Amino acid sequence: MAKSRFEYVLPDHRVDYGVEVEIDTLQIDAEAQRQLNPKRAQNIADGLIVDALGSIVVSERADGTRYVVDGMHRKEACRLRGLRTIKAEIHYGLTQQQEATLFLIKNRESAKVSTLDEYRVGLTAGDELCVSVDRVLKAHKLGLGSSSTNSVGAVSAVLRITKQYGWEILDRTLNVVEAAWGRDKESWDGVILGGVAMFLNRHGAEIDDDDDLAKRMLRKGLAARWRSEALTRASNGGYNNSGTGSRESQCYQMVVECWNKGRTASKRIS
Repeated sequence: MAKSRFEYVLPDHRVDYGVEVEIDTLQIDAEAQRQLNPKRAQNIADGLIVDALGSIVVSERADGTRYVVDGMHRKEACRLRGLRTIKAEIHYGLTQQQEATLFLIKNRESAKVSTLDEYRVGLTAGDELCVSVDRVLKAHKLGLGSSSTNSVGAVSAVLRITKQYGWEILDRTLNVVEAAWGRDKESWDGVILGGVAMFLNRHGAEIDDDDDLAKRMLRKGLAARWRSEALTRASNGGYNNSGTGSRESQCYQMVVECWNKGRTASKRIS
């Protein structure tokens, strides 16, 4: 299985297993959970086999309120079927941040949690990577999760760039692409961000004028053309070279070409 992006640790705390809890007493904390998918809950309800439900994970807070940490779709399915109770694994004494961490622990080897959900809940859990990404995006007045002029849809790319190269490279990458093409959803394309970040990570110390780099990139074409050419170059390299990494590498090479164009051999980078 793929390794989780983050590391999660919880303090020792009391846990009770196999407890029957009243469904109507269970609440959902949107900041420590993924978004409820009504269709998924209904599908579970339609084929519900109570004996196969297992236990959901619940946190009982200091004031006695109980929040579903993992299993909200099973809980909702049972409610739709008119059931009064559900079996739960109850954790005591956790903070909201620790509830978010517990959610990620329970789902770290599961494909059912989207990258965006993991990022959002990781942010609540105080994960250093998520907090760093959030700080940089806010500085650029950008959101994460959908592609628009003010939001980056390439969630995995942003997280990977920050984890591999550091938040400074993410910050600088966003500066360069915005200077080149403005605030357009095409500017925040994952292939482009990855290629520019790779370039800045390798050669950033040699580049003393990010605005000049942006102008050179713009002269080659708009962001949509960059993505198209990167995909074409990767595809021409054969089936095994058509993945995300190859496309980003081609974009990186395009940035190198833009920077070197018109420069003497001694001032070019390789």
